[in-house]
Amino acid sequence: MNDQAQHLPSKEQILTFPRFPNFPLDKIIVINQLKQCQTIETELKTAALLGFDTESKPTFNKGEVQTGPHLIQLATAEKAYLFQVSPDILNFLKPIFENPDQIKVGFGLKNDAHLFRKKGIELNSVIELSKCFGSFGLNNPVGIKNAIALLFQMNFPKSKSVSTSNWARKSLTIPQIEYAAADAYAPVLIFEELLRLGLIPHDIPNTSLKLRIRPNKS
Repeated sequence: MNDQAQHLPSKEQILTFPRFPNFPLDKIIVINQLKQCQTIETELKTAALLGFDTESKPTFNKGEVQTGPHLIQLATAEKAYLFQVSPDILNFLKPIFENPDQIKVGFGLKNDAHLFRKKGIELNSVIELSKCFGSFGLNNPVGIKNAIALLFQMNFPKSKSVSTSNWARKSLTIPQIEYAAADAYAPVLIFEELLRLGLIPHDIPNTSLKLRIRPNKS
C-alpha cells in the first residue's frame, strides 16, 4: 500500500455500490439448546478463523443494567452460527473464546470483552479490525460499513430499527437473523482481504489480546 491516504467512499457513493452478499438463510444456524451445540462442535472448534459479534437487548431507561450479550454470533467463510445465550451455551463457547490458537475478528469488540468478563470468560486472540486500516492512511477507527465499501466497493446496509430491536426475544425475526449473521460474516472477508493485501499488522498473529484493555488481575 502506498503512503498516500485513501479516501473513504462517501455515503452517496456507497448507496450506488452493489449490496453485500450475505449468507442465505440455509447457511445461518440459530442455536438455543446445548444439543444443537454438540452437532456443530467439531466444525466450530477446528476453525482457525471466526468472525465474531454480539447483540444485546437495548437499555433505554436511566439506571437500567445491561444484562447482555443476549445473542453471540460466530461465522466461518461457509456458515454463520447465532447463539441465543444461556449458561449452558456460554459454557460451550468458553473454550473457543479462550483458545489462543483460534483467531476471532470483529468490530467494536472492546465492550464485548467487558461483557464477557462479567460472565467469567476472558477473550483470547481477538482482533479489533477497526484499528487495522492505518496502512490506508486512515488514523481513525473504520467501521464495518466503511471497511466493506473501501475493500470491496459494496454497500453493507445497517438498519437502526433492527440493531435496536429486542435481541433477548425467544424467536428472532428474519431481519434480525440476517442482520446478526452479516455482522459476523463480513469480518471474516475483511480480515482475509487485509491478509491477502499484506496489511495485517505484523504483531497480530503473535499477540493474544488485541483490544488494548487491561488484563484481569484477579
